[in-house]
Amino acid sequence: MKRAEYPPALRSLIAELKRLPGIGSRSAERIALWMVQSPDAHPETLGIAITDLNHSVHPCSICGFFTEEDPCPICSDPARDTQMLCVVEQPTDVLPLERSGAYYGRYHTLGGKISPLDHVGPEALRIPQLLNRLQTHPPSEIILALGADVEGEATSHYLADLLRPFPIAITRLAQGLPAGSGLEYADELTLHRALSGRIRLGSTNLLPSQYTLLAPKETDAHNASEN
Repeated sequence: MKRAEYPPALRSLIAELKRLPGIGSRSAERIALWMVQSPDAHPETLGIAITDLNHSVHPCSICGFFTEEDPCPICSDPARDTQMLCVVEQPTDVLPLERSGAYYGRYHTLGGKISPLDHVGPEALRIPQLLNRLQTHPPSEIILALGADVEGEATSHYLADLLRPFPIAITRLAQGLPAGSGLEYADELTLHRALSGRIRLGSTNLLPSQYTLLAPKETDAHNASEN
């Protein structure tokens, strides 16, 4: 006697959904059954959207952000400040910076960060493309907007040493207490960085937006030089 099981097409869909990040066997099964049973599923529309995504969206050849045209709208926007270049780990890091409304320069995505444990070295990142941009269209400042974890710190230090010969200011995002948070919720490392990166109140040497863009040591050095 044969045992009941899903049709081959449904089993194939479940298997493909399981390959998605964060989707397990049960979640994949629920999604597949919803697509079969729900009148609001519109699987044909979903299939068309996935096909269009595969054929039209690709990384920008200059910055690496997602785009349907090359170069992307950010790189081709003449209103962007070409003297500011923000280096991020992944294309998904661009949108939070854009939504902040504090940055109007251009971007460069590395495609990851140095992680020896994951067998990711500098050669696996888009560092040669970054160096090429600095040689052809050098900005006046590079902002290292990388993560504050061990891998992000290692990548920031590697890039800082690599870019030191260029006559370009190299800064990094300030680190410290998040907005709306109290001291009782901060860990020791966050408090240490907040104290090390403290700024002088009432200073008119820097614009408000620059306090979040300049590295803490760069901010203090700038204020000291003005005083």
